[in-house]
Amino acid sequence: MEPALPVLRPLPRRTPPAAPAPAPGGSAAATRLGRLDALRGIAALLVAVDHSSYSFMAEFRGQVMPQIDIGRYGVMLFFLVSGYVIPASLERRGCVRSFWIGRAHRIYPLWAAVVGSVLALNLVGLAHLGARFDGQNPVTVAVAHATLLQEVLGTPSVVLVLWTLSYELAFYLLVVALFTVRLHRRSATVAVSLATLAAVTATVAFVPPASTLSSALGRGPLIALAATVLVFAVLCGSSRRSALRVPGAVAGGVLALVLVPFNGTVPLWEGLVILAVMFLGTAVQRAESGTGTWPRAALTAAVVVICAVGSAYANGDTDRFAPRGWITAFLLAVLTFGVALALRRRRFPRALIWLGTVSYSVYLVHPVLLAVNDGVIGRHRHDEPVLEAAFLAVLLACCALTHRFVEVPGMARGRELIRRAEQGRGGNLSASGGD
Repeated sequence: MEPALPVLRPLPRRTPPAAPAPAPGGSAAATRLGRLDALRGIAALLVAVDHSSYSFMAEFRGQVMPQIDIGRYGVMLFFLVSGYVIPASLERRGCVRSFWIGRAHRIYPLWAAVVGSVLALNLVGLAHLGARFDGQNPVTVAVAHATLLQEVLGTPSVVLVLWTLSYELAFYLLVVALFTVRLHRRSATVAVSLATLAAVTATVAFVPPASTLSSALGRGPLIALAATVLVFAVLCGSSRRSALRVPGAVAGGVLALVLVPFNGTVPLWEGLVILAVMFLGTAVQRAESGTGTWPRAALTAAVVVICAVGSAYANGDTDRFAPRGWITAFLLAVLTFGVALALRRRRFPRALIWLGTVSYSVYLVHPVLLAVNDGVIGRHRHDEPVLEAAFLAVLLACCALTHRFVEVPGMARGRELIRRAEQGRGGNLSASGGD
């Protein structure tokens, strides 16, 4: 399985702090952000090693993967961090419109650069998309990708790692819906409910197969319908009028709850576990910030872990799923997140913090480099640790450039648009704002 989208640091507040900032390294907020960056750095490195092992460490992969799915380790760690960061970012600003502007300018610039690069490399024969899109309408494929929901719309991803963006966006839609109807404080309840439902669906005799809705409605009509609902959810959910804002936000949440269980490419139980894991991250953030309690967060974690492990175990060994590797990876992700939380008052290594800063580039760029390597040189049958190290070094150098020249300008443009929007309406617009 491919890795998840690393979640990125929320935009800073524009209001000045109430007290002078402490010396560097002494700020609790800076320490917290450093911890999250370190976690993203670890997850990004795990993901890159997992995928590059196909090309440079085939023997190592054959021995390790049955015991631990390294890619899934990174996936779940990313999702935990995402759950911690995203709702707090929205609630701190109190403005759905600013939230969507920030997310779009954080995700799309590098996404467009990478997708465009892969398509160009495919045209010149340096990368191969294979037969994934045979018989599919290019327009529907493009629209599905533009929504970022392609993986839950029955459409293969141009870059395979993009599958997790669909689950990230589903989480965003749910977070906005809960925030708008003032149920955002119920993150622990949502996590427990989703995890319990996952366990139930993992043990019943019949569950809908993958891409059920695409088969029933047709891929093209489903993509058109989902794209329409998504546009409605974002535009109307960002409105200042409650008559538009509430229906728009709720429509987005319903879209997520329909597509993830009934049209995802991962098993139904795992799609629900992914959402539960992100809401677990939110429950931990609430406990740490004082808006929730630690006993409640601990109970939520216990339920999510038990249900996730039980669901994976119930599925048994198949050609496409090894429960031992999945369970080990999942538990390690939770353990890593917990250890970092226990060390939340400690300073983390600068190298990991930097790696976390460029983790989105690491996530999206490494498949492009691997595609070029596999198309030009080919994969090695035996372990080549020197080549693996060289690949990672080249990757990090490229990511430093893409972060500086693609990500940073995109984020700066997003911040400028948010500033103009807030100036235009005379301040933040909260979920409870008037008509």
